[in-house]
Amino acid sequence: MKHLKPIPNPAETPEEKRALSILELLGFCGHYLHFRVGGRSGQSPILCLLALNGGRLSQREIGLNFDLKPGSLSEILTKLEAAGLVERERVEADRRQRIVKLTEEGAVTAEREMQARRAFRNRAFAVLSTEEQEQLIALLGKVRTSWEEQDD
Repeated sequence: MKHLKPIPNPAETPEEKRALSILELLGFCGHYLHFRVGGRSGQSPILCLLALNGGRLSQREIGLNFDLKPGSLSEILTKLEAAGLVERERVEADRRQRIVKLTEEGAVTAEREMQARRAFRNRAFAVLSTEEQEQLIALLGKVRTSWEEQDD
């Protein structure tokens, strides 16, 4: 799919043009990470979280790790359950709580996902030197701090 460029505005200043270019590139990176690498709150991250925590967590504990509404989390878990990757069971002491457990197939899938994520991290910034990577970390950190301050 071809990406459309914004309609040029002759009144844009060089600063506005640079900001648009940066935002476009950050947008691409965010889109790529979400759709190609599994995002931060979908099925794959939940499987990985379970695997890293002994294959068993309460639904509440999973929800606390992700920025998901309870209904969205329940929908994801239902899909994982239907695929045979997790099982849910009610806690006898408190029937409102549910424990989510990885199945054998879920554990294998989680391990494969974690390996893929490690491989991506190892090659994601290989095009940059160590110094350039450190500069990128510093610059993105500076932008993040500024944006967080704007939310206050």
